Amino acid sequence: MTTAGLTWRRSSYSTAANNCVETALPAPGHLAVRDSKDPHGPTLLFTADAWTEFVRALSGGPGPSGGLRHT
Repeated sequence: MTTAGLTWRRSSYSTAANNCVETALPAPGHLAVRDSKDPHGPTLLFTADAWTEFVRALSGGPGPSGGLRHT
């Protein structure tokens, strides 16, 4: 899947310091994520379900992973 020509977005909470991630929608049901400091660097591609589970795990919410634990 190519990410050329995508419209990248970042959170309105991001600062001008370019210390955030950007997201784009490359195809229905998929999400592309990249580091705003390296826009020509690698891009991670997630299905919508995988991204939802990733965010749920980070927030400690219920789900198959049971949330991520810090040790």
